[in-house]
Amino acid sequence: MTTTYGPSSVWVVVLAVGFLTFCIRYSFVYLFGRIDGMPPRIEAALRYVPAAVLAALVAPAVVDPGPTVSATLADDRLVAGLVAAAVAWYTEDVFATIGVGMAALWLAGAVL
Repeated sequence: MTTTYGPSSVWVVVLAVGFLTFCIRYSFVYLFGRIDGMPPRIEAALRYVPAAVLAALVAPAVVDPGPTVSATLADDRLVAGLVAAAVAWYTEDVFATIGVGMAALWLAGAVL
């Protein structure tokens, strides 16, 4: 793919975007370094970030309607997702949820 921009223009844009990205990320490190204690409500809300990110990554792959209801219910990804959700609810451990979910996906793929 060719562009009308020269190599120096591309490098200037890459460096500018890299510098701006660094500034945005460093601003949060600087901001939280200046605060002695984090407010309890923000700290409580940040505890849910890993679970929310994991759910956002996995949910589109799990929720995939099939051509029929029986095909949807027999989908190995849905079965593994339900098993992983049960483990997450029961143990509240991210690593156990990922491990059991992967094992359930492998087992459901072999059985179904």
